[in-house]
Amino acid sequence: MTGLARRIAWNLRHRWRRVFALCVVGSGVAAPILSGLWWTLPLVWFFGLVIALPVLHTLVKPIPDDDAGSENATGDPALDALRERYANGEIDEREFERKLDRLLETEDAETVDPGDGDVADRVREGLRREVERIRE
Repeated sequence: MTGLARRIAWNLRHRWRRVFALCVVGSGVAAPILSGLWWTLPLVWFFGLVIALPVLHTLVKPIPDDDAGSENATGDPALDALRERYANGEIDEREFERKLDRLLETEDAETVDPGDGDVADRVREGLRREVERIRE
């Protein structure tokens, strides 16, 4: 999947409420034009935004896991360790943002050029040392 297609899929999956609301607003504006009845605009908006959207939101809302330890887990151990240090007050906001930027840069460096093994190995080693230092 290309970058644009991946971004569109992510937006539809995670921001469907906004897309739905935009479709309802557009349908509400188009309804009086197509039907010739002025009262269809507030009717469509009311049923779409006040009734259908909350019902769909309630039906689609994920059920939280019983595991309380993984409520903010991202699957990336370095990022989880960094968030934990920030939450415990071991590092301030400026250092957290600096380290987060460094983590994101190393992820970008790993994904951009997978063929150059020595750069990827140095990045991984630096990330590993950083995580070990964070865990201490």
